[in-house]
Amino acid sequence: MSGATTATSGTVPVTQKKPFYRILYVQVLAAIVFGVIVGWLWPDLAKNDWIKAMGDGFVKLIKMAIAPIIFCTVVSGIAHISEVKKVGRVAIKSLVYFEVVSTFALALGLIVANVLHPGRGFQGQSNAAAVAGYAKQASEMKSVDFVLHIIPDTVVGAFAQGEILQVLLFAILFGFALMGLGERAHTVRSMIDDVAHAMFGVISIVVKVAPIGAFGAMAYTIGRYGPQALGNLAGLIATFYLTAMLFVVVGLGIIARIAGFSIFKFLKYIKDELLIVLGTSSSESALPQLMEKLERLGCSKSVVGLVVPTGYSFNLDGTNIYMTLATLFIAQAMNVDLSFGEQMTILIVAMLTSKGASGITGAGFITLAGTLAAVRPELLPGMAIVLGIDKFMSECRALTNLCGNGVACVVVAWWEGELDREKLRAGLDQDIDPSDIEVAVTTG
Repeated sequence: MSGATTATSGTVPVTQKKPFYRILYVQVLAAIVFGVIVGWLWPDLAKNDWIKAMGDGFVKLIKMAIAPIIFCTVVSGIAHISEVKKVGRVAIKSLVYFEVVSTFALALGLIVANVLHPGRGFQGQSNAAAVAGYAKQASEMKSVDFVLHIIPDTVVGAFAQGEILQVLLFAILFGFALMGLGERAHTVRSMIDDVAHAMFGVISIVVKVAPIGAFGAMAYTIGRYGPQALGNLAGLIATFYLTAMLFVVVGLGIIARIAGFSIFKFLKYIKDELLIVLGTSSSESALPQLMEKLERLGCSKSVVGLVVPTGYSFNLDGTNIYMTLATLFIAQAMNVDLSFGEQMTILIVAMLTSKGASGITGAGFITLAGTLAAVRPELLPGMAIVLGIDKFMSECRALTNLCGNGVACVVVAWWEGELDREKLRAGLDQDIDPSDIEVAVTTG
């Protein structure tokens, strides 16, 4: 990449310290606080379409680059591998890890809901019409449709519509095709690597306006729903955030310790991405930066290219916690007792309905509707209870999903023997400005 500083083997480049006001996470954090203040004190101003457009526009700017970045990284990762067995091995290890951790996340949501009973004694109104659209979408979600939807009608259509799973499928096929061509594909592989670097350059430009996007999204959210939306359901919000923190600190913390690194140092390393996600409520807004930083942390290019994009559809830990916790909250709020067998059914159904949720607008809410419709349809009207605060819940879902996928990539790289320990140690221990995305990505 032009103007980049190339890292030497086993070392991580250290950039010159910036003034604090030029550091990205400081700017984003300040923008979030300012957005909350504007939304609270001047709600009419905050609900202006142009304020909302700030947040929506930033997310769209990031999303426009996601499909080509995923295509290039996945194709490059596979094409540079000399044996097909390695791709299959990484894929199987990733799916095993995803299913184990996702099941733990679902079970944790059930356990917390049964212990704390956040919905007991709730006094609220349920408006079935408010969730009719979500329920209709959920009723149309069938496993066979999901599988067929992975196959694009046209390759161009997959990129044009931003269908990540479709792009991922084509990238895997294209990567295997290049692998089969051997040295004849050298020119194409080099071109794809160069395009990937150029796309990361686009992201480095776009990410500079992250504070504007975070301000717009947060101001509109507070202005639209108001502090009272938080007050009415503060118990559920607090329970969900507490459960997500427990999952990240204890669950992912134990996994990270087994793999030989500290979850707290890792969270500090990705703090820029976490704050961007907090401001935009979309884990996809930090996907390109996360992939770039995981490579700098010592994960091999092939593992990052395979694990992270797949994890965004199959490893949605925050969404899993939300679905089981919100289902029991609704049941408790509507005075419906769910037996142990029904709760186990919820866990199994939620495990299926959560797959591919990242590609759907309002994914967490729609998959919740799908779970309720499959287990206890009479609970569907109760979704109106949590409709007003879903925006606040989506932020925590996105943050947890981001943490889960980052840890998953490091763990699978360690499991596969594709983790550079020296880079990992240097990346987590040294004071490196992670907002400098221009630092070259070494391919190992």
